[in-house]
Amino acid sequence: MKNQLPAQKVGNRSGIGAKGRTGAASQKPSRRDSSETFGARMRTFLAYAPTVLKVMLAVAIGIVVFLGYRAAASASFFQVRKVEAAGISRASLSSIQSVVRDDIKETGVWRADLTALSNHLQELPWVRTAVVTRVLPDGIRVRIVEREPRAVVRTSAGRFVWVDEDAVTLEDMKPADSVPNFFLRGWNEEETTTARAENRERVEKFLELQKDWDAQGLSERVSEVSLLDLRDVRAQLAGDDSEIEIRLGSQDHGKRLRQALVELDKQRQTPRGAFISYIDLSQGKRAVIGLRSGTRSFADSDSDGAAVADTVAPPVERDRTEKPPTDRTKEKDAKTRAQAKKNDQRRT
Repeated sequence: MKNQLPAQKVGNRSGIGAKGRTGAASQKPSRRDSSETFGARMRTFLAYAPTVLKVMLAVAIGIVVFLGYRAAASASFFQVRKVEAAGISRASLSSIQSVVRDDIKETGVWRADLTALSNHLQELPWVRTAVVTRVLPDGIRVRIVEREPRAVVRTSAGRFVWVDEDAVTLEDMKPADSVPNFFLRGWNEEETTTARAENRERVEKFLELQKDWDAQGLSERVSEVSLLDLRDVRAQLAGDDSEIEIRLGSQDHGKRLRQALVELDKQRQTPRGAFISYIDLSQGKRAVIGLRSGTRSFADSDSDGAAVADTVAPPVERDRTEKPPTDRTKEKDAKTRAQAKKNDQRRT
Protein backbone atom coordinates (compact mmCIF):
# COMPACT_ATOMS: atom_id res chain seq x y z
CA MET A 1 0.00 0.00 0.00
CA LYS A 2 1.21 3.25 -0.81
CA ASN A 3 1.65 5.65 1.93
CA GLN A 4 -0.74 8.41 1.45
CA LEU A 5 0.75 11.82 2.06
CA PRO A 6 -1.49 14.27 3.69
CA ALA A 7 -2.79 16.78 1.30
CA GLN A 8 -1.41 20.22 1.86
CA LYS A 9 -3.80 23.01 2.18
CA VAL A 10 -3.39 25.67 -0.26
CA GLY A 11 -3.95 28.99 1.34
CA ASN A 12 -5.70 31.94 -0.19
CA ARG A 13 -3.32 33.63 -2.61
CA SER A 14 -4.82 36.87 -1.94
CA GLY A 15 -4.05 36.41 1.66
CA ILE A 16 -0.43 35.65 0.96
CA GLY A 17 -0.11 38.72 -1.23
CA ALA A 18 -1.77 40.78 1.38
CA LYS A 19 0.58 39.50 3.99
CA GLY A 20 3.58 40.31 1.83
CA ARG A 21 2.29 43.78 1.17
CA THR A 22 1.55 44.27 4.80
CA GLY A 23 5.10 43.34 5.67
CA ALA A 24 6.49 45.63 3.01
CA ALA A 25 4.35 48.52 4.16
CA SER A 26 5.53 48.07 7.66
CA GLN A 27 9.24 48.51 6.66
CA LYS A 28 10.75 51.97 7.30
CA PRO A 29 13.41 53.60 4.99
CA SER A 30 16.88 53.41 6.40
CA ARG A 31 18.47 56.73 7.45
CA ARG A 32 21.11 58.05 5.03
CA ASP A 33 24.59 58.47 6.28
CA SER A 34 26.00 62.03 6.60
CA SER A 35 28.96 61.05 4.43
CA GLU A 36 26.59 60.29 1.55
CA THR A 37 24.99 63.79 1.85
CA PHE A 38 28.40 65.53 1.76
CA GLY A 39 29.35 63.51 -1.28
CA ALA A 40 26.20 64.58 -3.07
CA ARG A 41 26.94 68.22 -2.36
CA MET A 42 30.46 67.87 -3.63
CA ARG A 43 29.21 66.29 -6.81
CA THR A 44 26.80 69.20 -7.28
CA PHE A 45 29.58 71.76 -6.72
CA LEU A 46 31.91 69.99 -9.11
CA ALA A 47 29.16 69.98 -11.74
CA TYR A 48 29.13 73.84 -11.71
CA ALA A 49 32.85 74.31 -11.09
CA PRO A 50 33.93 74.34 -14.77
CA THR A 51 31.71 77.38 -15.51
CA VAL A 52 33.11 79.36 -12.56
CA LEU A 53 36.64 78.47 -13.52
CA LYS A 54 36.05 79.59 -17.10
CA VAL A 55 34.73 82.98 -15.95
CA MET A 56 37.65 83.50 -13.59
CA LEU A 57 40.10 82.46 -16.29
CA ALA A 58 38.56 84.89 -18.79
CA VAL A 59 38.80 87.77 -16.28
CA ALA A 60 42.42 86.91 -15.54
CA ILE A 61 43.29 86.80 -19.23
CA GLY A 62 41.59 90.19 -19.77
CA ILE A 63 43.62 91.78 -16.99
CA VAL A 64 46.83 90.32 -18.33
CA VAL A 65 46.05 91.55 -21.85
CA PHE A 66 45.20 95.05 -20.61
CA LEU A 67 48.36 95.31 -18.55
CA GLY A 68 50.36 93.93 -21.44
CA TYR A 69 48.82 96.48 -23.81
CA ARG A 70 49.68 99.34 -21.43
CA ALA A 71 53.22 98.10 -21.05
CA ALA A 72 53.70 97.47 -24.76
CA ALA A 73 52.22 100.82 -25.84
CA SER A 74 54.54 102.74 -23.55
CA ALA A 75 57.57 100.62 -24.29
CA SER A 76 60.48 101.91 -26.33
CA PHE A 77 59.39 99.59 -29.11
CA PHE A 78 56.63 102.11 -30.06
CA GLN A 79 58.56 105.33 -29.43
CA VAL A 80 58.64 107.51 -32.55
CA ARG A 81 61.90 107.31 -34.49
CA LYS A 82 60.84 108.26 -38.01
CA VAL A 83 58.72 111.25 -39.11
CA GLU A 84 57.95 111.46 -42.83
CA ALA A 85 56.39 114.55 -44.42
CA ALA A 86 55.02 114.79 -47.96
CA GLY A 87 53.66 117.75 -49.93
CA ILE A 88 55.90 120.46 -48.46
CA SER A 89 57.78 123.12 -50.39
CA ARG A 90 57.53 126.21 -48.14
CA ALA A 91 56.64 124.67 -44.77
CA SER A 92 59.47 123.82 -42.40
CA LEU A 93 60.24 120.08 -42.16
CA SER A 94 62.11 120.56 -38.88
CA SER A 95 59.10 122.36 -37.34
CA ILE A 96 56.78 119.52 -38.42
CA GLN A 97 59.09 116.88 -36.95
CA SER A 98 59.44 118.84 -33.72
CA VAL A 99 55.66 119.10 -33.24
CA VAL A 100 55.20 115.37 -33.91
CA ARG A 101 57.90 114.32 -31.44
CA ASP A 102 56.68 116.66 -28.71
CA ASP A 103 53.05 115.55 -29.08
CA ILE A 104 53.60 111.80 -28.87
CA LYS A 105 56.68 111.43 -26.71
CA GLU A 106 54.51 110.30 -23.77
CA THR A 107 52.05 108.07 -25.61
CA GLY A 108 54.21 106.49 -28.30
CA VAL A 109 53.09 105.76 -31.84
CA TRP A 110 50.54 103.11 -30.83
CA ARG A 111 48.46 105.36 -28.56
CA ALA A 112 49.06 108.71 -30.29
CA ASP A 113 46.05 111.03 -30.67
CA LEU A 114 46.25 111.64 -34.42
CA THR A 115 43.40 114.19 -34.49
CA ALA A 116 45.03 116.42 -31.88
CA LEU A 117 48.38 116.06 -33.63
CA SER A 118 46.82 117.12 -36.95
CA ASN A 119 45.29 120.22 -35.33
CA HIS A 120 48.63 121.23 -33.84
CA LEU A 121 50.40 120.85 -37.18
CA GLN A 122 47.80 123.10 -38.84
CA GLU A 123 48.85 125.93 -36.54
CA LEU A 124 52.26 126.08 -38.26
CA PRO A 125 52.95 128.69 -40.96
CA TRP A 126 52.12 127.55 -44.50
CA VAL A 127 50.26 124.42 -43.27
CA ARG A 128 46.62 124.46 -44.38
CA THR A 129 45.74 120.80 -43.69
CA ALA A 130 47.70 117.88 -42.24
CA VAL A 131 46.68 114.22 -42.54
CA VAL A 132 48.54 112.03 -40.03
CA THR A 133 48.88 108.21 -40.14
CA ARG A 134 50.77 105.63 -38.07
CA VAL A 135 53.58 103.56 -39.57
CA LEU A 136 54.04 100.85 -36.93
CA PRO A 137 56.01 100.23 -34.94
CA ASP A 138 57.90 103.54 -34.69
CA GLY A 139 56.93 105.87 -37.54
CA ILE A 140 54.54 108.76 -38.27
CA ARG A 141 53.64 109.89 -41.79
CA VAL A 142 52.26 113.40 -42.41
CA ARG A 143 50.71 114.57 -45.67
CA ILE A 144 50.65 118.37 -45.91
CA VAL A 145 48.52 120.67 -48.05
CA GLU A 146 50.19 124.06 -47.94
CA ARG A 147 48.62 127.48 -47.88
CA GLU A 148 48.87 129.45 -51.09
CA PRO A 149 50.04 133.09 -51.00
CA ARG A 150 47.43 135.21 -52.72
CA ALA A 151 48.16 138.83 -51.80
CA VAL A 152 50.88 141.06 -50.36
CA VAL A 153 49.79 143.34 -47.51
CA ARG A 154 51.59 146.54 -46.56
CA THR A 155 51.35 146.82 -42.79
CA SER A 156 51.21 149.99 -40.72
CA ALA A 157 54.92 149.50 -39.97
CA GLY A 158 55.76 149.42 -43.67
CA ARG A 159 56.42 145.67 -43.91
CA PHE A 160 55.24 143.69 -46.92
CA VAL A 161 53.84 140.29 -45.92
CA TRP A 162 52.19 137.47 -47.82
CA VAL A 163 48.66 136.38 -46.84
CA ASP A 164 46.45 133.58 -48.13
CA GLU A 165 42.75 133.56 -48.99
CA ASP A 166 41.87 132.83 -45.34
CA ALA A 167 43.65 136.05 -44.28
CA VAL A 168 46.41 134.07 -42.58
CA THR A 169 49.75 135.89 -42.45
CA LEU A 170 52.47 133.69 -43.94
CA GLU A 171 55.84 135.46 -44.09
CA ASP A 172 57.56 138.63 -45.23
CA MET A 173 57.94 139.15 -48.96
CA LYS A 174 61.48 138.36 -50.09
CA PRO A 175 63.48 140.10 -52.81
CA ALA A 176 63.45 136.92 -54.88
CA ASP A 177 59.64 136.64 -54.77
CA SER A 178 57.56 137.51 -57.80
CA VAL A 179 56.29 141.03 -57.09
CA PRO A 180 52.53 141.47 -57.64
CA ASN A 181 51.22 144.37 -59.71
CA PHE A 182 49.80 146.11 -56.63
CA PHE A 183 49.60 145.66 -52.88
CA LEU A 184 46.78 145.60 -50.34
CA ARG A 185 46.53 148.34 -47.73
CA GLY A 186 44.09 148.83 -44.84
CA TRP A 187 44.75 145.57 -42.96
CA ASN A 188 43.33 145.03 -39.48
CA GLU A 189 46.35 143.83 -37.51
CA GLU A 190 44.46 142.85 -34.35
CA GLU A 191 44.60 139.18 -33.34
CA THR A 192 40.84 138.72 -32.97
CA THR A 193 38.12 136.69 -34.65
CA THR A 194 36.43 139.87 -35.86
CA ALA A 195 39.66 141.15 -37.41
CA ARG A 196 40.21 137.83 -39.16
CA ALA A 197 36.68 137.93 -40.62
CA GLU A 198 37.16 141.52 -41.84
CA ASN A 199 40.52 140.70 -43.40
CA ARG A 200 39.05 137.67 -45.14
CA GLU A 201 36.54 140.00 -46.82
CA ARG A 202 39.39 142.31 -47.81
CA VAL A 203 41.33 139.48 -49.43
CA GLU A 204 38.21 138.36 -51.28
CA LYS A 205 37.65 141.89 -52.60
CA PHE A 206 41.34 142.27 -53.48
CA LEU A 207 41.30 139.08 -55.58
CA GLU A 208 38.13 140.25 -57.29
CA LEU A 209 39.72 143.61 -58.18
CA GLN A 210 42.93 141.94 -59.29
CA LYS A 211 41.12 139.62 -61.66
CA ASP A 212 39.00 142.46 -63.10
CA TRP A 213 41.85 144.94 -63.50
CA ASP A 214 44.18 142.33 -64.98
CA ALA A 215 41.56 141.49 -67.61
CA GLN A 216 41.22 145.19 -68.52
CA GLY A 217 44.96 145.88 -68.48
CA LEU A 218 44.65 148.40 -65.63
CA SER A 219 46.71 146.65 -62.93
CA GLU A 220 50.04 147.98 -64.13
CA ARG A 221 48.96 151.56 -63.42
CA VAL A 222 48.08 150.81 -59.77
CA SER A 223 50.65 150.47 -56.97
CA GLU A 224 48.30 149.62 -54.11
CA VAL A 225 44.64 149.52 -53.21
CA SER A 226 43.23 150.64 -49.86
CA LEU A 227 40.46 148.39 -48.52
CA LEU A 228 40.22 149.83 -45.03
CA ASP A 229 36.55 150.53 -45.80
CA LEU A 230 35.05 148.27 -48.47
CA ARG A 231 32.47 150.97 -49.19
CA ASP A 232 35.23 153.44 -50.00
CA VAL A 233 37.78 151.62 -52.16
CA ARG A 234 40.79 153.75 -53.10
CA ALA A 235 43.60 153.03 -55.56
CA GLN A 236 47.03 154.66 -55.42
CA LEU A 237 48.56 154.97 -58.87
CA ALA A 238 52.06 153.83 -59.85
CA GLY A 239 55.01 155.34 -61.69
CA ASP A 240 54.85 159.04 -62.54
CA ASP A 241 51.33 159.18 -61.07
CA SER A 242 52.33 157.73 -57.70
CA GLU A 243 51.09 160.81 -55.81
CA ILE A 244 47.58 160.53 -57.23
CA GLU A 245 44.76 158.67 -55.49
CA ILE A 246 41.65 157.40 -57.28
CA ARG A 247 38.52 157.21 -55.12
CA LEU A 248 36.25 154.48 -56.45
CA GLY A 249 33.47 154.13 -53.88
CA SER A 250 31.65 150.86 -53.28
CA GLN A 251 30.90 149.44 -56.74
CA ASP A 252 31.82 149.39 -60.45
CA HIS A 253 35.47 149.64 -59.50
CA GLY A 254 36.84 148.52 -62.85
CA LYS A 255 34.62 150.87 -64.83
CA ARG A 256 35.34 153.82 -62.53
CA LEU A 257 39.10 153.21 -62.52
CA ARG A 258 39.19 153.14 -66.31
CA GLN A 259 37.13 156.35 -66.45
CA ALA A 260 39.45 158.04 -63.95
CA LEU A 261 42.56 157.07 -65.89
CA VAL A 262 41.08 158.41 -69.12
CA GLU A 263 40.26 161.68 -67.37
CA LEU A 264 43.74 161.83 -65.84
CA ASP A 265 45.46 161.31 -69.19
CA LYS A 266 43.36 164.10 -70.64
CA GLN A 267 44.05 166.47 -67.74
CA ARG A 268 47.76 165.84 -68.05
CA GLN A 269 47.65 167.93 -71.21
CA THR A 270 46.31 170.95 -69.33
CA PRO A 271 48.13 173.42 -67.04
CA ARG A 272 46.66 171.86 -63.92
CA GLY A 273 47.73 168.33 -64.89
CA ALA A 274 50.91 168.48 -62.83
CA PHE A 275 49.03 169.55 -59.69
CA ILE A 276 46.37 166.80 -59.49
CA SER A 277 46.21 165.14 -56.07
CA TYR A 278 43.19 162.86 -56.45
CA ILE A 279 40.28 162.01 -58.73
CA ASP A 280 37.01 161.24 -56.99
CA LEU A 281 34.57 158.96 -58.82
CA SER A 282 32.94 157.53 -55.71
CA GLN A 283 29.55 158.88 -56.80
CA GLY A 284 29.93 157.23 -60.20
CA LYS A 285 28.69 160.26 -62.20
CA ARG A 286 31.56 162.55 -63.06
CA ALA A 287 35.13 162.99 -61.95
CA VAL A 288 35.91 165.45 -59.19
CA ILE A 289 39.54 166.47 -59.49
CA GLY A 290 41.43 167.57 -56.41
CA LEU A 291 44.54 169.74 -56.65
CA ARG A 292 47.42 169.96 -54.22
CA SER A 293 47.20 172.57 -51.51
CA GLY A 294 48.22 176.07 -52.60
CA THR A 295 47.31 175.51 -56.23
CA ARG A 296 45.11 178.12 -57.91
CA SER A 297 41.85 177.03 -59.53
CA PHE A 298 41.78 176.29 -63.23
CA ALA A 299 38.73 176.53 -65.45
CA ASP A 300 38.20 173.56 -67.69
CA SER A 301 35.53 171.25 -69.02
CA ASP A 302 35.29 167.54 -69.57
CA SER A 303 34.91 165.73 -72.88
CA ASP A 304 31.13 166.10 -72.78
CA GLY A 305 31.28 169.84 -72.18
CA ALA A 306 30.26 169.48 -68.55
CA ALA A 307 32.32 171.37 -66.00
CA VAL A 308 34.91 169.31 -64.18
CA ALA A 309 34.91 170.33 -60.54
CA ASP A 310 38.17 171.58 -59.07
CA THR A 311 38.88 171.24 -55.39
CA VAL A 312 41.98 172.04 -53.42
CA ALA A 313 43.35 169.15 -51.43
CA PRO A 314 43.17 169.83 -47.68
CA PRO A 315 46.41 170.12 -45.74
CA VAL A 316 47.76 166.94 -44.24
CA GLU A 317 46.45 166.43 -40.73
CA ARG A 318 48.80 165.75 -37.87
CA ASP A 319 48.98 162.12 -36.89
CA ARG A 320 46.29 161.54 -34.29
CA THR A 321 48.58 159.22 -32.43
CA GLU A 322 51.01 162.11 -31.78
CA LYS A 323 50.68 163.20 -28.17
CA PRO A 324 50.57 166.89 -27.18
CA PRO A 325 53.52 168.17 -25.14
CA THR A 326 53.22 167.46 -21.43
CA ASP A 327 53.99 169.83 -18.55
CA ARG A 328 57.29 168.08 -17.98
CA THR A 329 58.26 168.62 -21.61
CA LYS A 330 57.34 172.31 -21.37
CA GLU A 331 59.38 172.69 -18.19
CA LYS A 332 62.37 171.00 -19.80
CA ASP A 333 62.13 173.30 -22.81
CA ALA A 334 61.97 176.34 -20.54
CA LYS A 335 65.11 175.22 -18.69
CA THR A 336 66.88 174.67 -21.98
CA ARG A 337 66.01 178.16 -23.18
CA ALA A 338 67.10 179.68 -19.85
CA GLN A 339 70.44 177.88 -20.01
CA ALA A 340 70.98 179.02 -23.58
CA LYS A 341 70.28 182.62 -22.50
CA LYS A 342 72.86 182.38 -19.70
CA ASN A 343 75.44 181.04 -22.10
CA ASP A 344 74.84 183.96 -24.43
CA GLN A 345 75.23 186.43 -21.58
CA ARG A 346 78.56 184.85 -20.56
CA ARG A 347 79.90 185.14 -24.08
CA THR A 348 79.06 188.85 -24.15
